[in-house]
Amino acid sequence: MKKTILIVLTCFFSLSMLAQISYDEFNSSKLKAVRQLKIKLPKNYDPSSDVKYPLIIVFDGDYLFEPISGQVDFQTYFDDMPSSIIVGVVQGRERRRDGYCDEVTGLPKDSGLRFHDFVAEELIPYLDERYNTSKFRVAVGHDLMGNFINAFLFKDDPLFNAYVCISPDLSGTVRDFLGKRLKVFKDHIFYYMATSDKDLPYIRDAVLNVNTQISKVQNQYLTYYFDDFKNDTHYTLVNGAIAKSFDKIFELYKPLREKELEEKVLPYEGTLDKYLVERYDRIEDLFGIKKPIAEEEFEKVVKIAEQRNDLESIEMIGKLAKKLNPESLLGTYYLAQYSEKVGKIKKAKKLYESALSLNDVRHINRDFIFSKIDELTVVDTDEEEEEEENEEN
Repeated sequence: MKKTILIVLTCFFSLSMLAQISYDEFNSSKLKAVRQLKIKLPKNYDPSSDVKYPLIIVFDGDYLFEPISGQVDFQTYFDDMPSSIIVGVVQGRERRRDGYCDEVTGLPKDSGLRFHDFVAEELIPYLDERYNTSKFRVAVGHDLMGNFINAFLFKDDPLFNAYVCISPDLSGTVRDFLGKRLKVFKDHIFYYMATSDKDLPYIRDAVLNVNTQISKVQNQYLTYYFDDFKNDTHYTLVNGAIAKSFDKIFELYKPLREKELEEKVLPYEGTLDKYLVERYDRIEDLFGIKKPIAEEEFEKVVKIAEQRNDLESIEMIGKLAKKLNPESLLGTYYLAQYSEKVGKIKKAKKLYESALSLNDVRHINRDFIFSKIDELTVVDTDEEEEEEENEEN
């Protein structure tokens, strides 16, 4: 019975994903041919909205598009990466011609150069004009196309910000000088490469040699990841590489994890509202998208502030939360907590009372707020009686 339910759910998910995929035909003057594109837009995509989305270009879209779409769905469900626009280039029988490179340089030549120009001068501008794309672009390629996408790195202004080279068939200058090329960038570049112990021997040897090169590169703008999978073939390593590469590329975007809280937030010098603002500014600068600070993030950072006995941070986080979402009770609640902790009982009581007229948040119990108001009413009354007794004496 359980197996039947699982099969039904899997089929439903697959049909749902297929329903979101559209097909487009692009008449290319560079290729003098019509190319088919597979396009998957984010759920609830609104072309009239100002919301921007990273653009993922999938080479070998014939067979890589669906596993990448599934991985993106999985990671966005858990908010581990931003919703993205995915475009698969269907290459079919033209794949060998599209990926044709000079044996000496390893860079596109003849039909390969025409395909390169099609991507850079026609496809990307077309997608940027038609869809709400952000400035962050990812290129994914396997085997022949895993080598091909490196060509965009050898331009003065690289077309992509992140490169996922899965078991690339490296050759020529690209193979010999990729490390040196990655050393000179002054804008952030993500580079991922993968092989496996059962990969095609000539591909594996070249990839391992290039990994040795890149591992020695010292460049603060380069973020490099390498995987050497075990017991996977040239083809079965693809799914693992897709999952690992996207997990690493969008690491900054993920919600605050325990490791970051312990290693970066806890020892942070300054009030913790600044850490949150700086973190989300980096997300916007890198991915070209505006990610709001989640309620759960405020909650996690307030707990760290309490662990540090850092009352100033609680106050500043309260002010930040109230500024970002004045209709929510979150900021007012933290300001009430701060006032209570520093002994400003009347102010704390008023803040708790005003919080009740604002919008709910998931992790704050209104019954608890009522109990705090009752508790502080008693304390406030006791203080008034004590003041009156002191005046009489």
